Amino acid sequence: MLTQSPFIPADDALRLTLHNEVHSRPTAEVSLPAIVHYVAVFNDGVTSEQACQHLQQLPNMAGLSADKLHDQFIQIPIANGVLKWEKHTEFTRYVVYQTVTAEKAFEAISQPAAGLEILPPGWLASIPGRTFVAARVMILPDPLTDMQSTLNAARQWLGQNPIVASLIGVDGHSLAVSDFLIDESGFERFLIFAPSGSSATRIGRVVQRVLEVETYRMMALRGLPVAKALSPQLTAAEKQLASMTVLLEDKDTPDQKLLDELISLAARVEQATALNFYRFSATRAYDAIVSQRITELREKPVVGTQTIGEFMRRRLSPAIATVASTSERLMSLAERVSRTSSMLRTRVDIAAEDQNQAFLEKLTRGQALQLRMQKTVEGLSIAAISYYVVSLVLYLAKAAQGAGFPVKPEIAAGISIPFVIFAVWRLVRRIHKRLNKELT
Repeated sequence: MLTQSPFIPADDALRLTLHNEVHSRPTAEVSLPAIVHYVAVFNDGVTSEQACQHLQQLPNMAGLSADKLHDQFIQIPIANGVLKWEKHTEFTRYVVYQTVTAEKAFEAISQPAAGLEILPPGWLASIPGRTFVAARVMILPDPLTDMQSTLNAARQWLGQNPIVASLIGVDGHSLAVSDFLIDESGFERFLIFAPSGSSATRIGRVVQRVLEVETYRMMALRGLPVAKALSPQLTAAEKQLASMTVLLEDKDTPDQKLLDELISLAARVEQATALNFYRFSATRAYDAIVSQRITELREKPVVGTQTIGEFMRRRLSPAIATVASTSERLMSLAERVSRTSSMLRTRVDIAAEDQNQAFLEKLTRGQALQLRMQKTVEGLSIAAISYYVVSLVLYLAKAAQGAGFPVKPEIAAGISIPFVIFAVWRLVRRIHKRLNKELT
């Protein structure tokens, strides 16, 4: 670990980690001739402890700890070769580079076990995980002065299968040949021819890029079975949504029924999105890496054969298009479900407004009836109050007559009636005005 420099501010916590990322997986140096055995396995269900126990079976690796694997890259010297262990997000790569004689390289073309003697017996087969790419690469010296003879030899070694070939590099310094078929041993076979003076670093880069093209091609294709399996579900969901959209125009269809069906459909679409979004996104990312690696090969065509890039694009592009189309259908379906939900919500809101309007009309009619009844009651109450007040006047006049005042009670009561009624009416009006003022 570097000490803090006195010439610059303190390092950010991630500075060294991010800086060293570009150096984390250096290209191996491969001298001619050589054999490369490559196995890529999925990581799911494989722990660091399992990977560590497996690597500990290699010579001089008994002291390896699982913590060391957190670096996600290990390079282990083995006999006359080297083993590279690389862990990625979804898969782990095991690459065994071995420098051999030309005779040994030729032997490895037809004998799968040739070149594996440097590994413990059965070590490659016991790698923890499930294989999705296994390749055997033979790197042979060839001046490439007679291209037709080289291609004929490659066809013979590959069992006369149709081959794919590309000249690699700006100056076409190397030739990569393969039939992209899996042989009886479970390996794909690649032949790389290069002039004897080629540098080990250059050959290492060619081998790495060829293997990465095949690896990321397989990873990109993982989205294809998912897309094919999802397609019938999308078709059924699209038909159901179309039927529901038609039912939205039918006012006799209960809103609750439409709502239940739409919620069920939305849940299925959301579940499908959650389950497949990562896979579809990963497919796009891996496809972009394949294109980048093919570009880095700087291919030149060989007369009479397809280049690696042409072979990949011809077979990979339709698969990627299928995945992209399915992903777009899924996103489009989710948007359409959302729009249908808005339409149904609008329909429910309109129905609720109609119900509220009808309720308000009933309430208004009830209030008007209540007001009329209240006025009727008020008229009766004025008469009743006036009657009691006139009665009090009558009793008061009788009392005055009894006291010797010259008053006739009946006449006094009769005269007071209009004045009492007016006074009570005015009092009720004042009370109403005060209440109305307080309410407003």
